[in-house]
Amino acid sequence: MQGKVVLITGGTSGIGKATAIELARLGAMVVFTTRDQTRGEIAKKEIREASGSEDVQSILCNLASFGSIRVCAAEFRSRFGRLDVLINNAGTWDFKRRETVDGVDRIFAVNFLAPFLLTNLLLDLLKQSVPARIINVASALHRGKVNFEDIEFKEHYSGFRAYSQSKLCLILFTRLLSKRLVGRGVTVNCLHPGMVKSNLGRDSGLVMRFFFRLLGSSPEKGARTSVYLASSPEVEEVTGEYFSNCMAQRSSGESYDMETAERLWKAAEAYVELPNSATSQQPSS
Repeated sequence: MQGKVVLITGGTSGIGKATAIELARLGAMVVFTTRDQTRGEIAKKEIREASGSEDVQSILCNLASFGSIRVCAAEFRSRFGRLDVLINNAGTWDFKRRETVDGVDRIFAVNFLAPFLLTNLLLDLLKQSVPARIINVASALHRGKVNFEDIEFKEHYSGFRAYSQSKLCLILFTRLLSKRLVGRGVTVNCLHPGMVKSNLGRDSGLVMRFFFRLLGSSPEKGARTSVYLASSPEVEEVTGEYFSNCMAQRSSGESYDMETAERLWKAAEAYVELPNSATSQQPSS
């Protein structure tokens, strides 16, 4: 990883922080997003101390704001100028429906629309830095189908269904983007990190928080597959796959439906106001 520049969303705690420590230890320059400057400075110091590397930086980004994501992408571009690995790690789970500053269901926005927007905004930088990798942290809970009639679950809200759908959307995005980037030197994969002791369930009620803390594995264990996909030469040319425990696995049947993925892509473009994104068309053969 020497000389590689890695951007990780949500690196102040949990899997993101553990991933940052390990990749910095492997020699990468690690940049992680934080919503709070003070927390970011504390995490940066801790990651540097744990990894033994000074090549660790933070960048402000509120993933629940499309405007903030745009500012973050522009700042990243001006500060670092290259991007070898993008890890869309941050996620949220809530049992109550909450809207972002853009008026979008928070789970749908943070877990899917934020990675979609940030990836598209930085895609040209990744292409300039080939070979490059995009890694999306999904979940084994990606079940059901995309509810296009009420994609934000405004009626009959269920935090579990919203979370499951958001992770299904992320896998569909992974697969379609990987197809559109074939031959361009950028791979796209996703993963299930397992249940981890993290802040994921902090807004989902006392019982769920207890469940995460009781049954979850360590953030270090949860980060292993992210680190593997970011650094291993074994997967340098592997793309469009869903991983668990550092192995490619079969995901749900719906996650392979490219017609659904195309429809979802168009919906996401409308949400984030990103017309004619860089991979809207298949590359010509």
